[in-house]
Amino acid sequence: MERAIVHMDMHDFYIECERLANSSLKGVPLIIGGGANRGTVAACSKEASKFGVRVSMPTAYAMRLCPNATVLKGDYGSYSNKSEELTEIIREHAPVVEKSSIHSFYLDITGMDRFFGCYDWTNELSSQISKNSGLDPSWALSVNKTVSKIGAVDSSPNMPRLLKQQQVQDFLNPLPIQRLPNIGATTFQLLSRIGIRQIAKVAQMPSSVLQKMLGKRGDIIWQHANGIDREPVTPYIEKQAVYMEHDFEMDCIDIHIISARLMTMVEQLAFKLRQDNLVTARVIVKVKYNNLDTETKHSRISYTSLDHILKKEVRLLFSRLYHRRMRLVKVGVRFTDIVSGAHQINLFEDTGEILSLYHALDSIRKKYGVNSIGSSSAFQNYRNK
Repeated sequence: MERAIVHMDMHDFYIECERLANSSLKGVPLIIGGGANRGTVAACSKEASKFGVRVSMPTAYAMRLCPNATVLKGDYGSYSNKSEELTEIIREHAPVVEKSSIHSFYLDITGMDRFFGCYDWTNELSSQISKNSGLDPSWALSVNKTVSKIGAVDSSPNMPRLLKQQQVQDFLNPLPIQRLPNIGATTFQLLSRIGIRQIAKVAQMPSSVLQKMLGKRGDIIWQHANGIDREPVTPYIEKQAVYMEHDFEMDCIDIHIISARLMTMVEQLAFKLRQDNLVTARVIVKVKYNNLDTETKHSRISYTSLDHILKKEVRLLFSRLYHRRMRLVKVGVRFTDIVSGAHQINLFEDTGEILSLYHALDSIRKKYGVNSIGSSSAFQNYRNK
């Protein structure tokens, strides 16, 4: 049976959430991001894009391009609540749902033709989402996740896209290779240097040649260029919390050792969040004294998965928590109120350089292990654990 996979995305999600909350923002240039001194653009409206404003651009530069734009810091709680609302609407109707980001979803509706044409069914779901959430989804329906995602990029709420199996290759061939998954800047430059800039040329290459150039990833890219993707739609389950605890071998009162252990846990937990495409909004720190008393403190923060923000909050909570100056037998860190979200949601406060640094650190951890690299604050007095 031919699969029927939908990729549904709420284009301009952050912008539309703000406009739902304040109708006066409709039609005006709008920038969501950090402060003008150090922040970057997390989202911008089409009206601001006409002036050259782009996501990840320094907010200060964006304001010079579009001085009349309205700049908002972003309402993180509102975005996550709207994301949960969308998730519930879609899960109520679709048989299999995978949440791929805070505002995009894969739906496997294979076999729906027996009851209600897949295209008509998705149109009806789109209308339900618009009616109940106020957001208008853009979507594409095709035979697998890769093609439906690529198809959804240029779709709109009024013009969804249907790509049957016999239409897939003709649709993919003229597109630039950057539209394929796993084609980053380095891979694009490598292929571009030998004249490969369109998907058609990748599809026509022998798979073995791409494997020699790019390793195992080359075969995956070749399959995607030929419209092949067997990856299933994975049912979505919201993660509730991530946590770590450490039992000291000997009761500890050394603040430097305790702090180093806390920072190590934060780095490992934050890395796990980023690997799973998650962000957290609640931080909890726990200590257990050698008289077995246990105390905790918690706080809410803006959604993030970045070490330096989480470390700052853990240090603050620990300073408020550890006041007895007694020996500790255990410390713990827990992150809750977790939602799906990529680094996009973290750009409100952080520069592109910081995000690039985290990407480099995570690449090393994935290759050599989670303990292969860390900050000086985490490694300080590590031998004395």
